[in-house]
Amino acid sequence: MEKQPHPTISIRSWSTLSALGGSDESVLASYQSVESSLTPWSVPHLEQLVETWAGRLSKDAQQQCSDLIATHPQYVGLDPSVLYALITARSAFKQAGWDSKSPVGINIGSSRGATQLWESAHAAHLKNRRIPSLTSPLTTLGNLSTWVAQDLGVEGPEFSHSITCSTSLHSLLNAVAWMRAGMVERFLVGGTEAALTPFTWAQMKALKLVSSLNEPFPCRALDPLKKANTMVLGEGAGALCLEVGVRPGAQAVILGVGYATESLAHAISISDQADCFVRSMHMALGVHDPGQIDAVVMHAPGTVKGDRSENAALDAVFGSRDSLSAPWRTSQKWRTGHTFGASGALGLECALLMLKHQHLAGIPYLGQSVWRPAPVKKVLVNAVGFGGNAVSVLLGLPE
Repeated sequence: MEKQPHPTISIRSWSTLSALGGSDESVLASYQSVESSLTPWSVPHLEQLVETWAGRLSKDAQQQCSDLIATHPQYVGLDPSVLYALITARSAFKQAGWDSKSPVGINIGSSRGATQLWESAHAAHLKNRRIPSLTSPLTTLGNLSTWVAQDLGVEGPEFSHSITCSTSLHSLLNAVAWMRAGMVERFLVGGTEAALTPFTWAQMKALKLVSSLNEPFPCRALDPLKKANTMVLGEGAGALCLEVGVRPGAQAVILGVGYATESLAHAISISDQADCFVRSMHMALGVHDPGQIDAVVMHAPGTVKGDRSENAALDAVFGSRDSLSAPWRTSQKWRTGHTFGASGALGLECALLMLKHQHLAGIPYLGQSVWRPAPVKKVLVNAVGFGGNAVSVLLGLPE
């Protein structure tokens, strides 16, 4: 029996909230700026305040959260991660021009889930042995997509998952599988994270990942000269509307998806050559010529080994970065911080902006122009998390 070709799947629309902004205009302005969007953060730790950095929601994004609560008081008790998901899902859904009459699959994931609500309830339990009655249903991971489905009034498959920092790209990967199987023609995917809490910071600090730099660029993602880890925590969310076929107004097409998991020698690190990335990128490229890929939005968390191993994987797939055919390498984390489960969605946004505006996103401390005009037709996006679970997604311009 002859194998049938996969249907074309396009990205109809997307929406994000992050330190970069809460609207298309503010996000684009951030990409055109040479300044980082990271801001100081005083973290309560061991009965003192520790001064550090964070990628907190921009003021316009924070205002959207306040407006949502003001107009929908039933959402007052929800964790911020759910609010972020609701706002981005609404915006992406509206931009797509979808309605609730057709089935829509929903998969909004998160690495940490309802972090703030869970920690608050746990603190109350330790202090008073009492917790709010709705703690359990409001802190389950599945409540992300459930609330989004209820808010949009849609029917279709709905679920949430946590695959650490590759969660957003796994959401897209899973939706592609459903759509290729003919089970649903529209899917809303993404990730959300509101884990700027003292306990989350303490966990990253214990792993010796947090940046100790006090300078305009505290996250030195992709800087080959850094001597220590420079990861900065961030918060945010991203939602994307996928559909079978390419209608007028489609933002991009999904040319390939790849995934791989490697055996780990340590609980948090991948191999020196990032074998999982080598395999996931090869799978995503498929029949596409590596020499025709214009840019790669790297996971690049700002850690020494994380950045170095991913660069080694890119060298293995595309050749040295100095090669004339090598793709442009970039990351948005020096601007947003590491948003864990939402980081893949923000990486997809970076790729979509480069495709839409025909510019390459650069990094100023590497001596690059932050927003340089260039032909951009194909962009690869990477993500990986604790567990060595890599995902790569190849995007292209609609024909």
